[in-house]
Amino acid sequence: MLKAVVFDLDDTLYPERQYVVSGFRAVADWCEEKLGLCADDCAAELEALLDQGVRGDTFNELLRHYGLQPQELVPQMVSLYRRHRPEIALYPGIAELLIRLKKFHLLGLVSDGPVEMQRSKLDALQLHSSLDAVVLSDEFGVAFRKPSAKPFEAVIEKLKVYPHEAVYVAENCLKDFIGPRKLGMRSVRVREPSGFYTHIEPPSPDHAADVEIRSLADLEAVLVRDHEEAGG
Repeated sequence: MLKAVVFDLDDTLYPERQYVVSGFRAVADWCEEKLGLCADDCAAELEALLDQGVRGDTFNELLRHYGLQPQELVPQMVSLYRRHRPEIALYPGIAELLIRLKKFHLLGLVSDGPVEMQRSKLDALQLHSSLDAVVLSDEFGVAFRKPSAKPFEAVIEKLKVYPHEAVYVAENCLKDFIGPRKLGMRSVRVREPSGFYTHIEPPSPDHAADVEIRSLADLEAVLVRDHEEAGG
């Protein structure tokens, strides 16, 4: 019997691109104030780099574009990006979905990323009242980010359920499903068309989820089918 539904955060409950663009805007405004650059131009350049597939080196590339040296400036930009108050929203219908699920299941969350940054996302999305347990893997140290099983052990303990009574719902097949599988949790992959990892195929069977859906709107049907197959 399924008792708990545990979610990933980024690109599962909300579009991660929203957060990235929100952070870019904050950095662009800083560039105008501190460096005398045009904020709109900086924001447009950062989004263009994102669309070109630049990840992790975006601020360096922006500064090089303007002939500036990144060494001293990039740490300040990264810090601002992580500390900014994000302008993000849940995918349409997710707030209502969580309300319906909470009537019959415990709800949890496991997410990677700097703790302050992930907490700011939860605050902006007003998710705390919807969730019975939240585990941010960086609280254990970056070595315990997914695919480590440790954050999943922690959320199962907080929810007070057995692993086989829980399902993990996430989007990134490169890291999201290995840990839950080791513990005996079930898994569902969401392939939202706008997601950063939607088009990546699992590199091995262990990386694949048990079920794939196109959006969280399909999740309830999967859970009902699972319940019926279990004889509920």
